[in-house]
Amino acid sequence: MATLATFFTRLFAPPMAAEAEVVRQTRAVADQYRLRSIPNEDIYFFVKHIDNTRVVREADPVAPRRCWKTIATGCMAVALLVGLLLPGAYSLLAGYQIQTLRAQQQELINERALLELEEAKLASPERLQHFAEMQKFVDPAPGHVIYLPSQEGSLALNVPKN
Repeated sequence: MATLATFFTRLFAPPMAAEAEVVRQTRAVADQYRLRSIPNEDIYFFVKHIDNTRVVREADPVAPRRCWKTIATGCMAVALLVGLLLPGAYSLLAGYQIQTLRAQQQELINERALLELEEAKLASPERLQHFAEMQKFVDPAPGHVIYLPSQEGSLALNVPKN
């Protein structure tokens, strides 16, 4: 709602539309480069220095009990976790040991086969005959062979014959 002064100014004042348009355009150009305001930039925070050197902390009678309960609960949780993981770790280590023993068994079987082959070569009749001729071993005459009398039990096993 307009006042009477504003009404008379509009009626009798000289037209200033051109000047008003220039001012409006100038403001529009100036407002074009103006930044928006930062939120809460008009708020001022006052920081007051507080001296707490004379303040003494009040003792909490429940705190030590609560700490020991937390420590005990943690230890029980760790013991439970170790108890749950221990059988799996033990079976894993046992599996490694079984595989190691199987590999060792195979090596021993191969070594035994090589030793049996070597024994067969060393105990061959041709080789024994060659050593007998080299050391001049001769077969005894039939009259020089002495047979031992047999006993009632086996000497090697000490088991009576049935």
